[in-house]
Amino acid sequence: MKAVRLFGVNDVRVVDVDRPVPKPGEVLVKVAAAGVCHSDLHLIEHGRRAQKQPFTLGHENAGWVEQLGDGVDGFEIGEPVMVFGPWGCGHCAPCQASFENYCEHQSESPVLGGGLGTDGGMAEYMIVPHPRLLVKLGDLAPGEVAPLSDAALTPYHAIKRSAAKLTPSSFVFVIGIGGLGHMAVQILKKLYAATVIAGDIADDKLDVARHHGADHVVRTDRPDAAEQIRALTGSKKCAVVLDFVGAAPTLALGAATVGLNGDFTVVGLAGGHIDYAAGVVPWGASLCVPYWGSRVELMEVLDMKRKGIIDIDYTTYPLERANDVYQMLREGRINGRAVLVPSH
Repeated sequence: MKAVRLFGVNDVRVVDVDRPVPKPGEVLVKVAAAGVCHSDLHLIEHGRRAQKQPFTLGHENAGWVEQLGDGVDGFEIGEPVMVFGPWGCGHCAPCQASFENYCEHQSESPVLGGGLGTDGGMAEYMIVPHPRLLVKLGDLAPGEVAPLSDAALTPYHAIKRSAAKLTPSSFVFVIGIGGLGHMAVQILKKLYAATVIAGDIADDKLDVARHHGADHVVRTDRPDAAEQIRALTGSKKCAVVLDFVGAAPTLALGAATVGLNGDFTVVGLAGGHIDYAAGVVPWGASLCVPYWGSRVELMEVLDMKRKGIIDIDYTTYPLERANDVYQMLREGRINGRAVLVPSH
C-alpha cells in the first residue's frame, strides 16, 4: 500500500509498504482521508524526542473498520469511524476521564498518537492500537470530517476552558485564521455571544474569518494592530485571546491586547516566547497552553457537525501529492485544511 513516511529531518517520501495486520486488541482502519496539519511541519523540520523513524505521518484520520484483532468487539466491519488523535496510556486518571491529551505518562513516551511518532493515517490503512481510540461516525461521511479530529477539536477544547468569560459584554481575539483559527471563529460565533475579532497577516484569511461571522478583522502585521484592537474594545481589552500562531509577534500582540483577569491561550507552535516582567501582561491574566482535546469533546464536535453548527473548509489532494501540499502549507497557500485521500 502507499504511505507518506517520515525518514528523517525534511525527508518525506511516498513509498510502498506492507498492509498492516491487527494484533489482538487492535483495529485495522481503511483510511478515507487524512488531514494535513502545521504540526506535521514541526515533526518534519525538527523531529521530537526519541522518535523511531521512519513512520507514517497523519494524525487527523477517519475511515472504515477493515479488520478486528482478536478480542475486539463493539464494532462492525465497514463501520465508519474517526480516530481519536492523542494516544495515552489508557489507565491514568486523565485517560480514564477521556483526557488522553493530558496523559500522566506522556513525557515518558516518544509516541503522542498515530502520525506523531508511530504510523498514522496518510496511508491506505492504519492500525489503531485500542478500540477506545475510535469514535463511531454514524451518519457522517468519514472523508468529509477527518480534519475535525484536530482542526475543530483543538480550538473547541481551548475555547471551552474560557467559556465563563465569553459573555455578551466581552471581546475575544482570534489570531491566525488557518485550519484551526477558522474553526475557532465558527465555534465562537455559534456557541457564544462575545464579540469576535479575527487577526491575520493575509487578506484572504481575513475574508475567510468574515465569511464565518467574525465581527471585526485586523491585519496583525500592521504596527498599529494593538491600537486598532483597543479602539474596538476600549480600556477593558479582550477577555480572551486565542493565538493559533505562537510566533514572537503574535505573542507580543496577545499580551498587549488581553485584559485584566483575561485568558491568554496559546495553541500555535511557531516557537515564539514571552520575556515575562511585571506589567507585560495585565493583573490576573493567565497564560494557558492547551493541547488537543478529550475523546468526549470529540464526540461533541461531531454532534456540532451533525447539527450544522460547524463546517470545515477543506481541499482534497491525492496521497501522492503530500510533499507538494506540505510546501503549499509552508508558503501559507492553504485556506482551511488540506486533506490527503488514498486511491485504494
